[in-house]
Amino acid sequence: MKRQKKNFKQQSKNSTRPKSSKADKKTVGDQELIRLNKFIAHSGIASRRKADELIQAGYITVNGKVITELGYKIRPTDDVRFKGKKLTGERPVYIVMNKPKDVITTAYDPQGRRTVIDLLGGKVKERVYPVGRLDRNTTGVLLLTNDGEITRKLTHPSSKVPKVYIATLNRPLKKRDLDRLVEGIDLEDGRIYADSAAYVDPDDRKKVGIEIHSGKYHIVRRMFAAMGYKVIKLDRIKFAFLDKKDLPRGQWRYLTPKEIGFLKMIAGQQPVSLKEKAKKQ
Repeated sequence: MKRQKKNFKQQSKNSTRPKSSKADKKTVGDQELIRLNKFIAHSGIASRRKADELIQAGYITVNGKVITELGYKIRPTDDVRFKGKKLTGERPVYIVMNKPKDVITTAYDPQGRRTVIDLLGGKVKERVYPVGRLDRNTTGVLLLTNDGEITRKLTHPSSKVPKVYIATLNRPLKKRDLDRLVEGIDLEDGRIYADSAAYVDPDDRKKVGIEIHSGKYHIVRRMFAAMGYKVIKLDRIKFAFLDKKDLPRGQWRYLTPKEIGFLKMIAGQQPVSLKEKAKKQ
């Protein structure tokens, strides 16, 4: 069954930078104390209310000792663990970027090439990293964060997170080949399906919009290559619900609290089973 989608418009919202509260902090000697529930929330594993529940349930240890006291304060250097896993109390940061061409999607490049972290211009003190990858010549929507749990869930092979691309080809795409994108194309690492595909402009069949869930590297380029086409330009216009409207190439912004909520909701969705995928395909 063909599933084509003709609307590849972009949307976006402005954001405000999250503010921290001084009410939860206290200085002892030369170290600033912080409430344990806030530290846990900043680690990205739970909200502050949920963190209180984890504390009361005895899941949190500080320097090897189980802490069940609400309002307990710690030093930033204390060893805080959830079920044995060490937590870092860095403020969770979520950023959407419109990645330009010739920029590497990594935190560091041994060859000294410009990276997406360089585009932040030192304005983000937290150590963020890209969620997934866009190759050097691919432009568009990129999510960066220091939330490891969100990253793990959004990049898992069974993730249902959709990505929408606009591919500019070296020659017009035949209607039969447009259909093949959603019917499935056999690659060396398995059969791949697009969720939808359509011409961006019926009068210019070199430009094709394609929505896909797979997070495999170079997957869009490889799908077209398997049919004998070369992708000249590739622009990701949407990742999940995030787009790049009003965000110039090379610029970035913080996600709004509402967007962060949507992102966490998506990350909490159950993966699609192979059986469910087979039904859809």
